[in-house]
Amino acid sequence: MNKYQVRLNKRAYRDIEEVFMYIAKEKLSPENAEGQIARIKKAILGLDTHPQSHQERQVGKYANKGYRQLVVDNYIVIFRIDENKKMVYVVTVQYQGRNV
Repeated sequence: MNKYQVRLNKRAYRDIEEVFMYIAKEKLSPENAEGQIARIKKAILGLDTHPQSHQERQVGKYANKGYRQLVVDNYIVIFRIDENKKMVYVVTVQYQGRNV
């Protein structure tokens, strides 16, 4: 099985930090913030195998430009794949609230 290297750009790191700060400070729940970040990081690291299996991005700024998305709870990780270099580049992590 071919493995990919996974890299996060600066914006993705900043997005993850903002998710943590929002949950920990605004929602007053540092334990939940740590759990959410752990789930997001685990999912991102899992992109090292079969990143192509995730859905292509169909809406928003990254739609129909070769970007894919990974849903983690209420968050969407948007990434692109460089097959020649066997690299996955995580571009951003966005909140995607669900309508219940």
